[in-house]
Amino acid sequence: MTPEYYFEKAKRALHLDATTPLDDAYALGATPTEANELAQLVLKGTKTATSSAYDLYEPSDEMPFVGEYDVIVDAMGDPVCVTMTDSVRVVPYSEVDADHARREGEGDRSLDYWQQVHSKFFTTEFAQAGRQFDPAKAQLVLETFHVVYPAAKQD
Repeated sequence: MTPEYYFEKAKRALHLDATTPLDDAYALGATPTEANELAQLVLKGTKTATSSAYDLYEPSDEMPFVGEYDVIVDAMGDPVCVTMTDSVRVVPYSEVDADHARREGEGDRSLDYWQQVHSKFFTTEFAQAGRQFDPAKAQLVLETFHVVYPAAKQD
């Protein structure tokens, strides 16, 4: 099932206006294993936040915004759930706090764990863009969300 079709089903179930747009469909993480694990954390309500590198957004990229609907997909691109964004803020990497780390729901949910994992993640992401990740200068987009439509086995 495509994310677009899945979102159409969600709109009907949630009684949303037919013109409500799907803002994005994406997998979380950097690997297929992470995509599947993180999607399940979202579905369970453990993961209610994510972060991205503000410094890597292109002028044509749309920043997340409060009230947007996204479809989280697994490693195969299959829809897992629909989320709605609750908050978005841009902060220096060094100012990510323990509450945000806990909301990201990964590992032991500590800030130390978040920093270890995300330092590696952003180093790789910046390198793929031909840039160097500097934790002292990097700006991140911190987004919180909640699940509004969970996946169920579809026929």
